[in-house]
Amino acid sequence: MSRATRLSSSLLRAAAVTGVAALTLTACGSGSGSGSSSTGSGDVKVGLITKTDTNPFFVKMKEGAEKAAKAEGVKLMTAAGKFDGDNTGQVTAIENMVASGVKGILITPSDSKAIVPAIEKAKAKGVLVIALDTPTDPQSAVDALFATDNLKAGELIGAYAKAAMKGKDAKIATLDLAPGVSVGVQRHNGFLKGFGVKEGDSSIVCSQDTGGDQAKGQTAMENCLQKEPDVNVVYTINEPAALGAYTALKAKGREKDVLIVSVDGGCTGTHAVKDGKIAATSQQYPLKMAAEGVKAVVTYAKDGKKASGYTDTGVTLITDKAQDGVTSKDTAYGLENCWG
Repeated sequence: MSRATRLSSSLLRAAAVTGVAALTLTACGSGSGSGSSSTGSGDVKVGLITKTDTNPFFVKMKEGAEKAAKAEGVKLMTAAGKFDGDNTGQVTAIENMVASGVKGILITPSDSKAIVPAIEKAKAKGVLVIALDTPTDPQSAVDALFATDNLKAGELIGAYAKAAMKGKDAKIATLDLAPGVSVGVQRHNGFLKGFGVKEGDSSIVCSQDTGGDQAKGQTAMENCLQKEPDVNVVYTINEPAALGAYTALKAKGREKDVLIVSVDGGCTGTHAVKDGKIAATSQQYPLKMAAEGVKAVVTYAKDGKKASGYTDTGVTLITDKAQDGVTSKDTAYGLENCWG
């Protein structure tokens, strides 16, 4: 099964999550005025809509888009929600960008299913729409997807955790994102696949949602420790949740004997791997997603050629405690390529 197919099948199992906050819309050019470039694209507008503007992942994504827009001589418009789940605001941002004459929109969907009608309206007006990081449901709702293979990201840390346990009985806590969010579903399912267990297996002793938030990750870990004090493996949706889990474990004197694995590869998280707080993380590359997205819109503006299908923007397992049979790179590599 291809990665794109696996992404789609994961989405079909996921329900949608709806938010209500409004987004703000800003625009920046590649210099004073619209300018011009070797591509002849000075009057081209590109839209970028992220889930939030505070998460370091999306900050780096915006940075990548801004850098690419400047290099290509196009104008970039950006919008960001106040929290992950702001579908209503994303719909408004799409409408505003289409009205302003963008040639293409890059979006990280907060609600993979509910955003589809707005995307379809934009496409009907000739706007190229590319999803970044998070697939839509169905994936075919957008022209193209530039993203981490989140199932693979989960598989890597699952396989790592399995190897690191060296045959010991596992008591696993999963600190997840939220019900039905495609990225969370894929990472969770990938971890289970990599570890070699199925949903409902007796080795999974606790599952809690964290929203990817550090404070909620700490609370979730505290709840899991109350339920099952002997937890020895912790999967987390991202590194903020992982650091929350570490704080809770340290308060119980368990930080040395519980294996924590995560996904993202931000600089804070990679430093946490180096410091031994997190055993391993799967590093993804948001700057590349956005840069490739901007280039695709420029290509469309120049010759009408649309990007299509799924483009894997890469994932690398980062750890300083390599395990046999699991390909990884050390934290020196991770810190050279981290974000945030």
